[in-house]
Amino acid sequence: MTMQTGRDPTAQPGARIVGAPRKLHDGPGPSVMAADTLDAEDVVNPAGENLGKIKHIMLDVQHGTIAYAVLSFGGFLGMGDKLFAIPWHALQLDVGNKRFILGIDKEALRKAPGFDKDCWPSMADLHWAEQVHAYYTVDPYWL
Repeated sequence: MTMQTGRDPTAQPGARIVGAPRKLHDGPGPSVMAADTLDAEDVVNPAGENLGKIKHIMLDVQHGTIAYAVLSFGGFLGMGDKLFAIPWHALQLDVGNKRFILGIDKEALRKAPGFDKDCWPSMADLHWAEQVHAYYTVDPYWL
């Protein structure tokens, strides 16, 4: 009886393997973790100012990668807050403090392209996605 391992015998060196260093599209965090551990994580800027909390992790199922972290910012007790799709590669995970760091000040975040909880953008829209990645000065994850 032959056991299927799921391993591709034709895989080239550097292929994505659980626990192995990634060659492309590095994002914050360890190689494998539960997505729900990221929900409600605080986000701060390098100066330590609170920028809000992660509300959702958006997956690009077609590419098999995390596309965005949805950040809630500016409200009080969940009222009046604005949501922002932050490109995953714009974030740094601060493991010791269990939070993310986003290299942007509060005023720049206020001016960032955002949306209301009842009116989400089409995150599959290439034009929208390119604008968001350009705003946060990170390369699009699909390149």
